[in-house]
Formats: sequence, C-alpha cells, structure tokens
Amino acid sequence: MTDGAEVGCRQADAGVTRVFELFGKRWTGLIVATLMSGGAHFAELRRAIPGISERMLSDRLTELAAVGLVAREVDEGPPLRVFYRLTEGGEAIEPALRELGRWAETYLPDGGECPQRFRA
Repeated sequence: MTDGAEVGCRQADAGVTRVFELFGKRWTGLIVATLMSGGAHFAELRRAIPGISERMLSDRLTELAAVGLVAREVDEGPPLRVFYRLTEGGEAIEPALRELGRWAETYLPDGGECPQRFRA
C-alpha cells in the first residue's frame, strides 16, 4: 500500500507530456504520418486525410511549423501553392510513429477495442 502523499507527488514524464500536448490533438499524428512519405502541397494533404477541414489542416500545420517539425514553402503562383515537408525533427519521430502503428495492429485490431486475450 502506498502513502497518500507519495501518490500526490506522482507526475507524468515531462517529455511525454509535451509529446501528447502536441500529438494528442486530433489530426496532428495523421498529418505527420502522411508527410513521412514525402512533402506535399496543402491540397494533396487535404485529399490524403479524409474528414479534415481546410481550417483544421491549416491550424495543425501552423502548430507543427511553430514547433519546428514541419517546414512551409510557398510556391509563387499563379496559382499560389504551399508545400509542406517534415524537418529533421519531424523525420526523427518516424520510428516512434511506426512502432505505435505496430502496437495498434497487435492491441487495437478491432477499431479500438482491446482483444479479450489482453484484458486484465
């Protein structure tokens, strides 16, 4: 049995907290995963991620650029087009995302329900 004061001092890892503050937002992980296969123009990203609105895609790309995971390059028009690609920091998360994908295949094969064999 643990002391109540000890439980009150328990905290999540600061690095993990920062990761989930960013990647816990809807669509962020899908955007990065889509860009892992190479850069894309805004319209291409919009088509590659069904269900995301233009506004949400724009907001998430702005956030990812602000933290240095995505680079934004403007192709002067006409028409004006914006190209996005992962930076070195964005590319560095690829192994972790691929591992999460493998984990999901094992533990979340039924659309999010943990298989009976893995339940406590």
